[in-house]
Amino acid sequence: MMELQRILGANVRHYRRAKGWTLERLASEVGVSRETIGKIERGVSAPLFDTVEKLAQALGVSPIVLFNAQPFPAGERGRLLAEINSTLANLNDKKLAGALRMLAAFSDH
Repeated sequence: MMELQRILGANVRHYRRAKGWTLERLASEVGVSRETIGKIERGVSAPLFDTVEKLAQALGVSPIVLFNAQPFPAGERGRLLAEINSTLANLNDKKLAGALRMLAAFSDH
């Protein structure tokens, strides 16, 4: 999977969930299928620039924001942090809160 596709997908998912929208709602706003939004969010499909602009407009952000990524350090640590970030981006709000509690307990050692 291409890194830029993964970043875009994670950001689309983040902003969609922040609005409380379903895949269906975002798909309707953008004029694409639910399946297309799902593929974009999973990073398995690269949307056309026109679609990225429609996604950004629907989500109320600049298209550039959808390509932004937290910089991670080079090497194994950076790879692990990127993988953790990607995994967390796939969680719903309840599971994300649980993950934060687990991390907090784990880091108190």
